[in-house]
Amino acid sequence: MQALSPDPAPHPRLGTIETIVVDSRTLSCDGGLGALGHPRVFLRIGHHQTFCPYCSRLFVLNPDAPAGDAH
Repeated sequence: MQALSPDPAPHPRLGTIETIVVDSRTLSCDGGLGALGHPRVFLRIGHHQTFCPYCSRLFVLNPDAPAGDAH
C-alpha cells in the first residue's frame, strides 16, 4: 500500500493542468470553449492562486499585479 504524500502538488502522470496568470484577484471562468464550456463561475484569489471547480484551470496571481489587486 502506497503512503499518501503530504505534498498536494499535481504530478505529471495525472495530466496537464492549464495555468493562467491573472492581474486581478476577482475573475470568472466559463471553460473557454464557448457552448462546450461550463456555466460561468466567479472566483476570488485569496492568497496567490485558486482553481475552477468545473474545469480545474489554475489561476495564479501575477506577482507584478497592481497594488490594489496584489495584496
